[in-house]
Amino acid sequence: MTERGEDWQSSWAEGARRQVAAAAIGPRTRVVGRVEEIGDGIAMISGLPGARLDELLAFSDGRFGFAQVLEEDRVGCVLLDDIAGIEAGDIVSGTGDVVRVPVGEGLLGRVVDPLGRPLDGKGPIAADTHKPIERAAPAIVERAAVTRPVQTGILVLDTLFALGRGQRELIIGDRATGKSTVAIDAIISQKASDIISVYVAIGQKSASVRRAIDAIRKHGVPERTIIVVASPSDAPGLQWIAPFAGVTIAEYFRDRGQHALVVLDDLSKHAATHREIALLTRQSPGREAYPGDVFYLHARLLERAAMLSDEMGGGSLTALPVAETDAGNLSAYIPTNLISITDGQIVLDIRLFNEGQKPAVDVGTSVSRVGGKTQAHALREAAETMRLDYAQFLELEMFTRFGGLTDQRVKARLARGARIRAILSQRPYHPFRLVEEVALVTAVQAGLTDGLPAERLGELRGAVATGIDRAAPEAVRQIEADGTLDEAGRTALRGALSAMIAQIAADTERAAAP
Repeated sequence: MTERGEDWQSSWAEGARRQVAAAAIGPRTRVVGRVEEIGDGIAMISGLPGARLDELLAFSDGRFGFAQVLEEDRVGCVLLDDIAGIEAGDIVSGTGDVVRVPVGEGLLGRVVDPLGRPLDGKGPIAADTHKPIERAAPAIVERAAVTRPVQTGILVLDTLFALGRGQRELIIGDRATGKSTVAIDAIISQKASDIISVYVAIGQKSASVRRAIDAIRKHGVPERTIIVVASPSDAPGLQWIAPFAGVTIAEYFRDRGQHALVVLDDLSKHAATHREIALLTRQSPGREAYPGDVFYLHARLLERAAMLSDEMGGGSLTALPVAETDAGNLSAYIPTNLISITDGQIVLDIRLFNEGQKPAVDVGTSVSRVGGKTQAHALREAAETMRLDYAQFLELEMFTRFGGLTDQRVKARLARGARIRAILSQRPYHPFRLVEEVALVTAVQAGLTDGLPAERLGELRGAVATGIDRAAPEAVRQIEADGTLDEAGRTALRGALSAMIAQIAADTERAAAP
């Protein structure tokens, strides 16, 4: 052997000795558990004494679940996928991590499941990072006052129950009263704002989810909307994490100083899923068979909605949770919990819906605890007495059902109230701009529509939408600039509205002429 070959062999041997010396030689321990029971999306696991609450657990076939219940000798694991193929005796190991969801601008315009897996057939998600679905809510010192508006484009809400950035406003009502439509209208209206929307469908029928997606794509700005879907056929664990995943996705934008709106549709079904999981894991049932922590479940979720201070970036996260009542019973367990957690509620009434008043908002029981502090100044001035006038009209209308009234003042108030009700009616998926809302409210409250039949007010809505920019350009410019309107602008706006109403009245007379 040559000298060069001997040197190479010596060098190789020395390198091998260093690798052997550095190798971790010795026994290795791996804690694994085994599935004892499996069924209905729940696995009871033994042999994992060190498992932590909410820890992500890995099954031998690559599927995952999270630890929901920790008993002395067993762990109650909620699966995130179908249980088919998992059997008693299968090996389970802890990961030391929690459930995370992809976040980032790569999700904009996409439809995903609560784990961030694409459902729209557009390829994989380009995520910036992954965040835990459970995160602490911002502290009090990290928050700022809720003073900036969220324009929903729904006249009855923006006028009477203003919504602010960072607020939590509950949408509640019986089945099929338009709750989802109100929430989707709020998302569609953000096409004229800088707010990014996240719509979370929890246990909704596929047809309902499809209608929501189609409405957002047709009328809204889908490229600034993220849709998270957990269908009724998905595993209970996937439905359970859906609202938490949606809020985490929205928080990514809030924490960057942007503004986000998250719709949780709906939390009644989420509470039912929580109850199902609790009963299957043998937790003690309480009122209506819900476990004792159901209040904390939604409180820790909705507390994450906030308006951050300037020091924290000034971003905001606004939450619109949806809840369903049975026969209008607002005093049921889940509705009362959610009402006490949120900053107000929009109550939809089945009677109003059946009478054709849409959105079917019950003005008497709805409330926004933030109130007019977030309203645009021009709209607040125009609608200053509108809620009181409408409430008095509803009370007078109820009394007039028992007999006629001859007092002219009462008749005038009833006529004005009927026009308020007519102007508050609105087609779904056609939100108003702020300037249109100011114009319509001004027309009614200033008495400009008193000579116009209430059934012709629909024509006024159309005329305002198509002609207000041309008829009162300076007023439109002021309102769009900062939400205010000076005296000259108000005069110009009233003049333009008077001309529109006169034209509608003239058309009505010509149509009635023989």
